[in-house]
Amino acid sequence: MKRFKYTTVSALVAALAIGFPAQALAEPTVDLGTADDFAVLAGTAVTNVPTSAITGDVGLSPAAGSNYAGLTDAEVDGTIYAVDGTGPAGSVNNPGLLTTAKGDLVTAYNDAAGRTVTSTIGSGLGGVTLTEGVYDSAAGTFALGVGTTLTLNGQGNADAVWIFQMATTLTTGSGSTILLTNGAQACNVFWQVGSSATLGTNSTFVGNILALTSITLTTGAEVEGSMLARNGAVAMDSNTITDTACAAVIPPDDDDGSGDDGSDDGSDSDAIGSTTGSLAVGDIVPKLPNAGAGPRN
Repeated sequence: MKRFKYTTVSALVAALAIGFPAQALAEPTVDLGTADDFAVLAGTAVTNVPTSAITGDVGLSPAAGSNYAGLTDAEVDGTIYAVDGTGPAGSVNNPGLLTTAKGDLVTAYNDAAGRTVTSTIGSGLGGVTLTEGVYDSAAGTFALGVGTTLTLNGQGNADAVWIFQMATTLTTGSGSTILLTNGAQACNVFWQVGSSATLGTNSTFVGNILALTSITLTTGAEVEGSMLARNGAVAMDSNTITDTACAAVIPPDDDDGSGDDGSDDGSDSDAIGSTTGSLAVGDIVPKLPNAGAGPRN
């Protein structure tokens, strides 16, 4: 199946915004290259307990397509890629694309791992609010406890970037949540995991996991972002994974109705009312799908 990666109309007209002071980008984003098209990318296996819902491409390399298990084309709003003709029904044989994507993943992983740390924090993320930056912990791990919430505050900057560096593991507990506020975007959150990641039952996760080994999503875990495993497997169990594009956002008028004077009272009640032609700011416009697909099996 072909799929479109979505952004908003605001991304198309942000350059026309008047009176919006530019915000300096403190930390550049991590360029995923061609791996950015993948919601799931693995090295040894992709397994799934139905039914999952994946928006974005799925890829497996260098392992043979026969190492897909339980995943069907109907569960993927995108394309399932394999390195040979043994992938699931409806998959596309494109070893070249997968080799490039895995190479770009290695580059992105090394970039994230090599960033200068701005703050060393505790390994427990529950109940914590973080602004943009590069974070590690003395323990070399991060964990989000059962039922707890990590809040990422963009402070009005849609380009704010978070990079979490782990020497070993990332774990999230059942029912845990990552909350984005004040312009923070999932596409700008990166989790560089030195071994493996495990997402808890019915948890809500945000960001791109770049794991050296494997990623396990337990029953009902939901992800806005991508699950990218360099050397190991990605295991799913009735999950929802949505790979979304970054969108530039035009600031709304201030709440007092006087128009945008470059300030914001910080409330969440602002509403964007401008339009571009027949499209309202905030409407969804599809990007062109990946043109690199080869023939289906």
